[in-house]
Amino acid sequence: MSEIKITGPGSAQGISQGKASGKAAAGGFEDLMQDAMGKLSQVQNDAEKAVKDLSSGGDMTQAIVAMEKADMSFNMMVEVRNRLLSAYEEIMRMQV
Repeated sequence: MSEIKITGPGSAQGISQGKASGKAAAGGFEDLMQDAMGKLSQVQNDAEKAVKDLSSGGDMTQAIVAMEKADMSFNMMVEVRNRLLSAYEEIMRMQV
């Protein structure tokens, strides 16, 4: 996603997020999620390509690694979605 730099507790800047902070300020959360979904889609496409290559005599290790990477990426995205839904539900339960 983006590189997060921690400069230390005594600095005035604290945490700077580099490229992502500009994106978040300008485009917002939607752009960050679309970028993450695009990367997830690319990883899944790479896994599909590796499996197709395996069926035509490609490297088995590369196919297995690509499939595991796609599986882990998908599971992480599902967990992020679950956390976001949980946070949304908790916010909706708050009394104003």
